[in-house]
Amino acid sequence: MKMSDPIRPAQPANLLRRLAALLYDSLLLLALWFIATALLLPLTGGAAIRANNPLLTTYLLFISFFFYGWFWMHGGQTLGMRSWRLQLQNLRPGPISWWQALLRFLVAVPSAALFGIGYLWMLVDKQKLTWHDRYSETCIEQLDRNPDQR
Repeated sequence: MKMSDPIRPAQPANLLRRLAALLYDSLLLLALWFIATALLLPLTGGAAIRANNPLLTTYLLFISFFFYGWFWMHGGQTLGMRSWRLQLQNLRPGPISWWQALLRFLVAVPSAALFGIGYLWMLVDKQKLTWHDRYSETCIEQLDRNPDQR
């Protein structure tokens, strides 16, 4: 940040930007799922794995968590969030912890699965927080520019 840049309070990200970043990230995550599933093929002798296999579902959930968790812990931005100039911030002092990332991920899944009501909650919340923001004590902020841009 330059000395001439004014210090402003954080601006919460709007729902449309959050969903756009989520769409970008879901495309990246889908590609990662394909690779992760292909890595299992030698273990099955090349046979297809059934979609309703609980071990595959658990494996892909772990992959998803580590995808999001790693990005949140390293700069607070997934690639989709970076494209839309969004950043995950801790509402507590200090960096995001793995525990917060796990809580955020575990609450974000039902937030989306229940017809998106956990995301839509931000439209009525005074602080513009979703269910997973509140539960993990984090928030998504709208940036003027990405942290490494000058």
